[in-house]
Amino acid sequence: MNTLYLDIFSGISGDMFIGGMLDLGVEFAALERELAKLRLGGYHLHHGRAQRQQIEGVKFDVHLDHDHSHEHQHEHEHHHEHHHEQGHGHAHEHHQAHEHEHGRDFAQIKSLISESALSAAVKNRAIAVFQRVAGAEGKIHGVAPEKVHFHEVGAVDSIIDIVGACAALEILGWPRVLASAAVDGTGWIDCAHGRFPIPAPATLEILAARGIAVSQCEEPHELITPTGAALLAEFVERFGPMKALKPARIGIGVGGRNNKTRPNVLRAILGTSEETAGAHDWEMDTVAVLETNLDDMTPEVVGAFVEKAMTAGALDVFLTPAQMKKNRPGILLTVLCGSAEADVFSEMMLRETSAFGVRRTMAERRKLRREFHTVATPFGPVTIKVGRLDGKIVQSAPEHETCKQLAQQKNVPLKDVFEAARRAAATLPP
Repeated sequence: MNTLYLDIFSGISGDMFIGGMLDLGVEFAALERELAKLRLGGYHLHHGRAQRQQIEGVKFDVHLDHDHSHEHQHEHEHHHEHHHEQGHGHAHEHHQAHEHEHGRDFAQIKSLISESALSAAVKNRAIAVFQRVAGAEGKIHGVAPEKVHFHEVGAVDSIIDIVGACAALEILGWPRVLASAAVDGTGWIDCAHGRFPIPAPATLEILAARGIAVSQCEEPHELITPTGAALLAEFVERFGPMKALKPARIGIGVGGRNNKTRPNVLRAILGTSEETAGAHDWEMDTVAVLETNLDDMTPEVVGAFVEKAMTAGALDVFLTPAQMKKNRPGILLTVLCGSAEADVFSEMMLRETSAFGVRRTMAERRKLRREFHTVATPFGPVTIKVGRLDGKIVQSAPEHETCKQLAQQKNVPLKDVFEAARRAAATLPP
């Protein structure tokens, strides 16, 4: 099947990704036509050939049209310096709305995309990418994702990069996306809130939410930006070396900085994959499965461990009855976690339970592509989690906490709210 492999040995940003897609053969005019459907003015796009350490590719840029004050122009230039050097600005640097007269929050950006003439697929995927960025920023700053603020320049750059990336993938026919291992640099970045070590806070949150393992190299700069991380988290099924990939076209997306240890480019390889496992558009990742058999723990201690492990970020914790040696009844304690956190949870199991050993296996997962929709019910709005396979809804489930809150507020049985939410979910487009 058609496969896009992202060789992210030097990281990824939104503009580098689009540069790579243009070099693969996505027509610039076609991309412009798609972005024009947003009806977002005040900017123009630029692309051209450029080199980094004698590797040539396409450099893509977003420029704002300014007729404003010198002070505002200076802010624009400062952001663009960051945009070119780092690949993309960070929403968390410009989070507080009172710092800027202009800008958009995530709720406004979501409305802008939803009300556009873009295809349903581009709308859904672009909002999903933005959701990952806003969710990470909101967690960092302690605000709701919808309230995360992008100042004027950051909003335009983010919208163009994210929507443009989704439009480019649609132009390519929505290929399956794979990538090499995620690598970031070292050192520090300067934020509006002070200096912070690389990986940037939002980048790390986005990668962690998807369970993506990340390594650092000796390059003393940021390599993976929050937008780049969100594109990886949303689209990449599997991270690792190329496997049975027959290259057809190769594109190079060029970043703005001259790196010290590696060319600042993203290599995008479009070809066909002979793997049959990718016949569907499900997401793929690898998780650690940690197990131990217990026959000498009180229910109170076991319950406390389950709660602690879930709070610490385990993907799931569950207990299975087991008949053990010497005819003792016991339990099989299983913890699912990201592969990068396997040691952390193995240690927790050894310290917090009576286990003398923990078995560890790595398991591949196939996951439905997830979306979140808000539906109206007689009791109030409810969030619905939707799972799609090959573009069709195959699972939908009301979000428990929303239903629980409505049931308490309206003083009605929880099952009535769930049932109303299920009926409303049935009206969602397939």
